[in-house]
Amino acid sequence: MSSLKHAVHRRAHKERSQPKERKRFGLLEKHKDYVVRAKAFHKKEDYLQKLKEKAAFRNPDEFYFKMINSKTVDGVHKRGSGSNEYTEEQLLLMKSQDIGYILQKLQSEKKKIERLTATLHSLDSQPSNKHVYYADDREDAKRILSETKSAGGLPAFEDLPDKIKRKTAGSYRELEARRNRVQQLETVYNEMALKQELQKKGKKRKLREDEIVCPTSRPVYKWRTERKR
Repeated sequence: MSSLKHAVHRRAHKERSQPKERKRFGLLEKHKDYVVRAKAFHKKEDYLQKLKEKAAFRNPDEFYFKMINSKTVDGVHKRGSGSNEYTEEQLLLMKSQDIGYILQKLQSEKKKIERLTATLHSLDSQPSNKHVYYADDREDAKRILSETKSAGGLPAFEDLPDKIKRKTAGSYRELEARRNRVQQLETVYNEMALKQELQKKGKKRKLREDEIVCPTSRPVYKWRTERKR
């Protein structure tokens, strides 16, 4: 008997449509529409419950920058604009000021290197019989002069006091450190200058390795020639 019930023709029960007198209320909600609406409702309900729990157990001393960067507009929470609060011209101006600061530091370091090089005596570039020694006070100067007169010339570097040796070695270390700093500043300056040029208007493209005449590890760009009026 169970197999015969499928052989008998039965009326197909369909969900009714919206009556004509209720057309102004829109489409009549079907069961599948109710399922979607119920899932969305329960999802929002669970989310609000989690937010209530976070608010109940929150740390009153907690702070993060989104508290002051974000705001609520017409009941809708919106995040802060962050870096987009500045226009492209303002960002370009700030980067140019940063480049000017780096260039100023680079020139200052180069001048300090020149003064240190002029002060220190390089054994490779000067004759061995012409050394320049710097005394800390009058007593050191008198002692060096007396040793010079007694020895018939300036004393060797090994015969100088340990204090002067330490100062000379420290000066050479400072010179080497400043040279390394100049190299780092030059690298930063070149990178910032390249980024600033890439932000300017004009069509450009990055050259491939086979197109570069002088091989280098840095990227090389080529700008399209434009007629200037």
